[in-house]
Amino acid sequence: MARLTASGTGTALMADDDTEAVSARSAWRAVLVLGFGTFALGTDEFVLAGVLPEFSKSLDVSIATAGQTVTVFALTCAVMSPVLGTLTAGWPRHRVLKLAVLLYMVGVIATGFAPSFAVVLVAQMIAAAGAGLYIPAASVTAASLVEPERRGRAIAAVTTGLTAATALGAPIGTVVGSVLGWRATMWFITALTLLGLLGVLALVPRVSVPAPGGLRQRLAPLGDRRVVTVLATTLVAFTAAYIVYTYMAEVFSSATGDSGTKLAILMFAFGLTGTVGNFYAGALVDRIGARPVVGGAIVLLALSLVVLPLTTGTYPAALVVIVAYGVAAWAITAPQQTRLITLEPESAPLLISLNAAFLYLAIAFSGVIGAVGMSSIGADRISFIGAGLAVVALGLSELAHRLSSRTPAAVEPSEVDTYH
Repeated sequence: MARLTASGTGTALMADDDTEAVSARSAWRAVLVLGFGTFALGTDEFVLAGVLPEFSKSLDVSIATAGQTVTVFALTCAVMSPVLGTLTAGWPRHRVLKLAVLLYMVGVIATGFAPSFAVVLVAQMIAAAGAGLYIPAASVTAASLVEPERRGRAIAAVTTGLTAATALGAPIGTVVGSVLGWRATMWFITALTLLGLLGVLALVPRVSVPAPGGLRQRLAPLGDRRVVTVLATTLVAFTAAYIVYTYMAEVFSSATGDSGTKLAILMFAFGLTGTVGNFYAGALVDRIGARPVVGGAIVLLALSLVVLPLTTGTYPAALVVIVAYGVAAWAITAPQQTRLITLEPESAPLLISLNAAFLYLAIAFSGVIGAVGMSSIGADRISFIGAGLAVVALGLSELAHRLSSRTPAAVEPSEVDTYH
């Protein structure tokens, strides 16, 4: 009989000796399924940007207006992720995951049938609410299924789905949309989501995680300076990272010669190397801790953004800097989540939801800051703004570490129910 236990260092899957190996395999199979779900739910956020011309023409709006779907999606995730995470904090994770996937699927299907741009926005808000609920729940579930020393890798496996959505889901969806129309892209995403739902139903165990009883208790971590500083690090670091990515077509227009194919290769390289960086960052967290991984990633991010303007005119140089940029940008995700879970294990669902919310806020902020930067200093220099923000993020990360060292979390062990 397997059971889940929790302590100040996290939750772990425990099993009898004769079934331990099987249980470990089952746990990691479930983690990979959760990562595939993140891939499916993350694809919608990035894919519409690739079909904006046809999308805008079909719904009779400008490309600039059509582009607001990305902003609406990100802002909805930012707002709804902590709200829904708080409301469902005491639920079994299996129930939360099913609700999240179903919400997302309803939104995607409604988008595919939408007769007007206004309906698309509403449908995307529904889909975003599902995505905002799923990703934190999947991360917490993955962390609860493995031993504490492998928690970083489990979280990284889940969040790698987001980078895979950038590297694979969005390009594939864009090709589908260009050949069969943007609505076909929605059916492609629906098929991915259905596979993810079936995987959750079949392979993810029914587990619960510790959660405070009342709303005031659930929100209490926000009064913790350690938590707030870690979340601020996420916000500033990802704002720095997404400024260039949001406007990559303009930033590298000289290097690509405005070739869509060359731009797609750059985006693919960013997502693919980001996927690798995110996964190995999780493994490094398990070996050396979250602080040096976050710090190293932010330093690499700042350096790549400083060098980036020198590469915007030459395609091979642009590819090289994109590799470093992609690794650095996505290597921050898993260790930040690990930090939060370690600080307050009982509040993990809420804290991971808040971290996701701050990440989505960063995406929204990067679009605004990047637009202002392009009009003031030019598209090929907006990476300097990102580099400056990365330095601020590094300072926040170090401050978070010092605060944690001075006031370590004290958590009593408790048991977590397992539902069979």
